[in-house]
Amino acid sequence: MTEIAVTILGISIIFVMTTLGAALVFFVKKSADKPNTLFIGFASGIMMAAAVWSLLLPSIEQAGEYFGNLAFIPATAGFLLGGAFLVLLGRIVKRNGDDGKSLLPGKSAKMVVAVTVHNIPEGLAVGFAFGAAFADGGYAAYVSALMLAVGIAVQNFPEGAAVSLPLYAATGNKAKSFILGALSGVVEPVFAVVGYFLAAELTFLQPWLLAFAAGAMIFVVADDLIPDAHAKHPALAVWGVMAGFVIMMILDVALG
Repeated sequence: MTEIAVTILGISIIFVMTTLGAALVFFVKKSADKPNTLFIGFASGIMMAAAVWSLLLPSIEQAGEYFGNLAFIPATAGFLLGGAFLVLLGRIVKRNGDDGKSLLPGKSAKMVVAVTVHNIPEGLAVGFAFGAAFADGGYAAYVSALMLAVGIAVQNFPEGAAVSLPLYAATGNKAKSFILGALSGVVEPVFAVVGYFLAAELTFLQPWLLAFAAGAMIFVVADDLIPDAHAKHPALAVWGVMAGFVIMMILDVALG
């Protein structure tokens, strides 16, 4: 397989797996309160673990190169800005909803945006890896970049479901939930291409983007998903959160 084919495969698979995860929405029933509570809790756990292992910890690690012992600065600032962004988004969505223009309930819109924002730095990371492999020219560099893409792709499967399942619970529309779940992953290959061509210029922004995405995700989980899941079946919601957190933690740690 040529270097170009490996690069195209790596960039494409991250979106494909998000789409497959979003397709799980076609196998659930809106009327089933307990499974939906479990799914929303599960989505919450996935997003919490992804925020820590896929976003905050890498943000601190990467910032260490520029900030040393103050590597927490990009993580802290980006995290808080991510939450503030969701507050602003919530106000915009509410105002549009009052005018009858909103396509989604406010909570659903914030969740889609949060996961989409989370996918931007992941896409950049894949692009950086393949851009570095091209500069290196070695077979091992391409294998390493492809393994990174595969690892992110595997994590994207539950993340796709983490968008489409709560959306379906909120809207009752499977097709819309699937499409928006899939579209939340479109930014990954787009920004992977950006990262591929601008690897050297954008690397310093990565810690800030990672933390910003983490803040947005945690805000949505704390403000919307967990309260919704906890409303009808609290114990089941808690176990859903724990199961989602553990599974995503295992994927993040095992796949690096």
